[in-house]
Amino acid sequence: MQDNATEVTAAGIARLAGVGRAAVSNWRRRHADFPKPVGGTETSPSFALTEVEAWLRKQGKLAEVPLRERVWQQLVGHPEGPLTALVHAGCVLLLIHERPTVWLDAVAGSDERLAALLPGALDQVLTPRFGDAVGRPVHSGRPASASSAVNAVDAPQAVDSAPDAGAVNAPPSAPTVNAPSTAPAVNTAPATPDVNSSLAGRAAGPFTPAPAVNTLASTSSVNAPAASPAVNAHAPSPAVNAHAPSSAVNAATANAPAPSPAVNAPTAAPAVNAPTATLAATPSVNALRVPTGPQLLPSVPLLRGAAELAADLGARQAFEFLLGRHLDANPRQYTLTPADLAGLMADLAGPARSVLDPACGTGALLRAVDPRPGQELYAQDGAPDLAALTALRLALHSRADVRAAVGDSLRADARPGLRAEAVLCHPPFNERNWGHDELAYDARWEYGFPARTESELAWVQHALARLTDGGTAVLLMPPAAASRRSGRRIRADLLRRGALRAVVALPVGAAPPYNIPLHVWVLRRPDRTPATPEVLLVDSGRFAGEGRGGPDWAAVRDAVLDAWRAFARAGRLDERPGLARSVPVIELLDDDVDLAPARHLPPPAVADGAEQLTAVRERLGATLRLTADLTPPPADPAPAARWPLTTVGELARGGALVMRTGGNGGHARVPVLTDHDVLAGSAPSGTLPESEEEAVMTEPGDVVVPVLGGGSVARVIDDATAGAALGRNLVLLRPDGTALDPWFLAGFLRGTANNRQASSYASTATRLDVRRLQLPRLPLDEQRRYGARFRALDEFERALRHASRLGEQLVRGMYDGLTDGTVAPD
Repeated sequence: MQDNATEVTAAGIARLAGVGRAAVSNWRRRHADFPKPVGGTETSPSFALTEVEAWLRKQGKLAEVPLRERVWQQLVGHPEGPLTALVHAGCVLLLIHERPTVWLDAVAGSDERLAALLPGALDQVLTPRFGDAVGRPVHSGRPASASSAVNAVDAPQAVDSAPDAGAVNAPPSAPTVNAPSTAPAVNTAPATPDVNSSLAGRAAGPFTPAPAVNTLASTSSVNAPAASPAVNAHAPSPAVNAHAPSSAVNAATANAPAPSPAVNAPTAAPAVNAPTATLAATPSVNALRVPTGPQLLPSVPLLRGAAELAADLGARQAFEFLLGRHLDANPRQYTLTPADLAGLMADLAGPARSVLDPACGTGALLRAVDPRPGQELYAQDGAPDLAALTALRLALHSRADVRAAVGDSLRADARPGLRAEAVLCHPPFNERNWGHDELAYDARWEYGFPARTESELAWVQHALARLTDGGTAVLLMPPAAASRRSGRRIRADLLRRGALRAVVALPVGAAPPYNIPLHVWVLRRPDRTPATPEVLLVDSGRFAGEGRGGPDWAAVRDAVLDAWRAFARAGRLDERPGLARSVPVIELLDDDVDLAPARHLPPPAVADGAEQLTAVRERLGATLRLTADLTPPPADPAPAARWPLTTVGELARGGALVMRTGGNGGHARVPVLTDHDVLAGSAPSGTLPESEEEAVMTEPGDVVVPVLGGGSVARVIDDATAGAALGRNLVLLRPDGTALDPWFLAGFLRGTANNRQASSYASTATRLDVRRLQLPRLPLDEQRRYGARFRALDEFERALRHASRLGEQLVRGMYDGLTDGTVAPD
């Protein structure tokens, strides 16, 4: 079957052809045979991928679509959206990972045959990995157990159904609930002929809390309104482990208890919006449901492509690539938990056999947990697609038992009886509508009922309530939670009872929002109250990186873990000035109960402070002298030159240079040159989403150009910078040394007029089309003359920047020394 359903935008076409979006607009105007739009809007049309590919190949602009790009375009162009496509692809990749022979048997044949066979094949994998609560297709021929009644699957209409299909999904204790009197209509109650019918199940959409959920009698009065299927989910920002911003969360209806949009109550109690007293006990829907054949059929081209990608990269790496690419392509929709931060939080929690993340996002925190034999990983999220992606990601990553559920953990906790050894959580920040009115008498508030403005303290107590005695919880928290007056009574009780063990202030830029130094709280469910309790306070703010490069994670990790492990062994920690100390609880129990580490730590050691400032002053003097020596000589006037010009695009087509764009993923430990590094002239400081995608690596002599911001900047890669991966929003030009001098190329690319004519302007940004940048056609010897002058200007510019940084350091040190008394005024 042709992949006619996959659509691609102008940006996708530009990526396929390796050009800017302006080139695609020009093609549409100049070529009458350019494919016509098949969807989208007038200002942002979409095109059929197969037609675009054929046109590009006909025009000689495309030899072959790379496999990764083809699969990615199939995913983003999926008719049900990229998240549904990701879930379908993840299910098949898990099948390939665990039972490759089953996949090979199913894939040999037509698309229709593959779609019909896949539900049964997926059931063989999903049920063992995720438990009996996973919805099964009817073809399995097995009735659902009583424990799985809440998550019973929609029955596909005619996919290998068993003869006794009429009784499928009828709980043993309630044989007449949702069970028809005759077999032909599976799961159709007599009084409600359209509920849970095969057609209704098919239209519900894959892996959503579909309307084929058979609720037990104990939950018969709980029905979320059909108009708000994502009630209590963090839908406004389906973030990875952090659901901010979420000001509109739960706003659809105050009494909507669960993310199950059409839970089927028995006919005796059809009322919608049950009383609020029952909300906390509302069961949540399991994250994964076996898709039906009709649901899978539009995904078949994607699934075949994902299988090819898995043969090249491996199933796990293929899924990480697709997920990472999706997250990177939608930065405003997700608030990410960086991998380094997730690893630090998992290490603070320590090894554990059972771990819970009640706001899992896409599972970054649980993925960072060190695997152990017999491990159980529990996840819950209000966004159904994210919960399903978490389950698949964890199953591909480890052999642990994975139990993922859909639902708001505060309002509709999926596992109220769970007692885990560890809880990791990046909760949504600053929620007002978190359930304050409905949950006033909830048993989880052991340390006090949180105020409406203290949603983070509700998450803290939820985490403690799900721990076994002595278990550890690690939560990412906004700094205001440590000092707001509305939460001081709960903080005081956490301290008195020994539940709060440590507060770690992270450097600025550690996680979104990047302009705020977030905190990490480490808590333990008290098994006994210590005689003289102390709390560890750590401030790692000194390890903040410059600009947008992020903190020095290696230094943060070493400092925080060393302090925590020493404190955990002895129950106290000797003072480490400016970094860490253990504070007796009695010192913190004042009117404010302020836990901000910076307010309780002594300043860093100031020994030799004056001598250090003297050394900075000497380095500044030497740099200023060097700057004077490097100052360019007076400019000699010359008549305006009229060279024959060429463009970067023409040089690339002629083979004089190779043009590459920055990647969307790469190996986690490769240093990344970011656009900010190029603009600031600093060392590589960035990271890319972890994936097996081959990163673009820099080499000496490459010229790197930022494409956003409107600045006239080009940087020649030297030996110190070579070997870094090329970051986003950068274009790399690799000149042929026999035809182009790199310094000549970089110098002319920096011309202001040159950049102006090659730039396009949007409402809020300027984008540079590097292919349109011009430079003169000159002999190589003449290029080198210009290149030597451009190189001298670059050295002068670097010296000026270094002098500026040293000057700022000296001024800041003098102010600090004078104000803290370590430097005399004369």
